Amino acid sequence: MFVVVYRGKFGFIKPWTAVRDALTYSQQFLTPSIIEGIEKKLFPKTLEQPGIHHIMRHKLRYDAIDVQMEKTQARGWEYKSKEKRMVRNQSILNRGIMLNPTLYLAFDSQTLADEAVMQHICLCRNEDMLLPESEVVDMTEAQFSDLDGFELRFGESEQSFLIGYNRFDSNQPMYGWLEISGTPVFNL
Repeated sequence: MFVVVYRGKFGFIKPWTAVRDALTYSQQFLTPSIIEGIEKKLFPKTLEQPGIHHIMRHKLRYDAIDVQMEKTQARGWEYKSKEKRMVRNQSILNRGIMLNPTLYLAFDSQTLADEAVMQHICLCRNEDMLLPESEVVDMTEAQFSDLDGFELRFGESEQSFLIGYNRFDSNQPMYGWLEISGTPVFNL
């Protein structure tokens, strides 16, 4: 396997069940649709091909979760007749974001890894940018399994749970089970 390591200062992966909750913590794993989105960003030639074709495995780890406040505005406008003006309602959301996330992406060819290592990725939001380390790491599947981190294994099994709906596949349900190895949260 050829592994590209991406690092960033912070990251937030919105859980599919938390649309506008007042307090939301970052999801600790990447769903199939997130991996597919990352793959389509790295390899635009796959845009017309549904599914994941190049990313074999992934692992995510981070240093800690930090709760930060985020101000949001409603989409619609409200007319204040007494004041004769239009306003947009605002609220404060508390989001638990990952500090210093590290994402390992495994590819089956050096060529794909070399193409990926030249590009940045985003976990879910454009401001959550992760930059690649300069070297591609060659490792066995067993070595990859031993890396510290959270990995969602895709598919249905006895351990699987519903993890959301795939925006790339007509909102079909996605299932998977979580594998946790080593110390996925550095500051425990």
